[in-house]
Amino acid sequence: MPQEASPIDFPGVIHEGDLVVCGQATAEPVTLTEALMAQAAHLPPFRMMVGPLFSDTFSAACAPNVAFQSYGVIGNARRLAKAGRLDVIPSNYSAFCADFASRRHKADVVLVQLAESGRRLSASLSNDYVIDAARGARLVIAEINPDAPFTFGAEWPEDVPIHFRVAARRPPVELASPPLDDISRRIAAHAASLIADGSTLQSGVGRIPDAILSSLSHARNLGIHSGLINDAIVDLIERGAVTNAEKGVDSGITVANQVIGTQRLYRFAHENKEVSVRPTSYTHGQGILARINRLVAINSALQVGLDGSVNSETLNGVAIGAIGGQLDFVRGANASPGGRAIIALPATASDGTSRIVADVETVTTPRADVDAIVTEWGIAELRGCDLAERARRMIAIAAPEHRDALSARR
Repeated sequence: MPQEASPIDFPGVIHEGDLVVCGQATAEPVTLTEALMAQAAHLPPFRMMVGPLFSDTFSAACAPNVAFQSYGVIGNARRLAKAGRLDVIPSNYSAFCADFASRRHKADVVLVQLAESGRRLSASLSNDYVIDAARGARLVIAEINPDAPFTFGAEWPEDVPIHFRVAARRPPVELASPPLDDISRRIAAHAASLIADGSTLQSGVGRIPDAILSSLSHARNLGIHSGLINDAIVDLIERGAVTNAEKGVDSGITVANQVIGTQRLYRFAHENKEVSVRPTSYTHGQGILARINRLVAINSALQVGLDGSVNSETLNGVAIGAIGGQLDFVRGANASPGGRAIIALPATASDGTSRIVADVETVTTPRADVDAIVTEWGIAELRGCDLAERARRMIAIAAPEHRDALSARR
């Protein structure tokens, strides 16, 4: 039986050079990560692998002996990146997770948040790389959170040992949906015109994906197969827009890799057999995605070039985003019967500069994979277009004040 321990004496278990992996996003085991950071000054130098951060556990000033790593810069991870404390591994999310399964990335210590139902355990809010990281780890410490939902599909494998159990001292991290604004609603109105009844949706976190989802309450027989689900998905299910009846796979089931939202979402997902939190090899697997009917991938970007190349990673040489699952789902949607791959973004940044540019500084999704780009000014349908026609269509959806300058760069 795993030992009950509270608090963990990390100086006794962290070795010099260890790779410590913790659950990401809302699956962060905050009781454990807060204790780790509180004791970090007494620990030897080690590496810490994090994903999106939505807690305040890790600050730029904390733990100078800790080298942070991630597959992207999402949420509060930007604080670490801005301070030069975060090394980014530029990898598609599917490949990043697979690298733990293959032991390319080998964890020494794994910190995980679990839900418990009877004698069963579930990874609850995320079925990502943590289980595979735990398979080869020297030490696995589980934070058992009574407020975390027990989700099907994410059951903790019996062959992966848990060495210590700790009682959670607070509910799971929550991430509320941001308020919608006029620009996101205008973008959503254009994007919604590309989404037919019976489509299966993938979307991310943020104002624009939420706006697009909220504009679909009139739709019928939508399905969900996504890297994540949030509160906006619950809205669509409760309004009857999502039935998962026409997906072609997993009929009647909402499929996701992560659950990111509020307690309302967590209560909805708890022991709900119509929600399945599946491993990345399934949610992002090209063979699965190609079998889904009318898969519509909804993703955002920092910049899009006149040739259609998409940048979701860097601005002015600084990492502020991630590859994530964007390319996984773009290619999956392109392979899906009747699928669409939508990249939606505001035409201008907060400082007034154009987000439609002559050339992107980093290519996240290559121009050969791009389908439709959407801004508040319209839709640029790029699939099958030559470069001259792509540039013309991209300029047409740029902000009017930037169109002349972009035309001069063609």
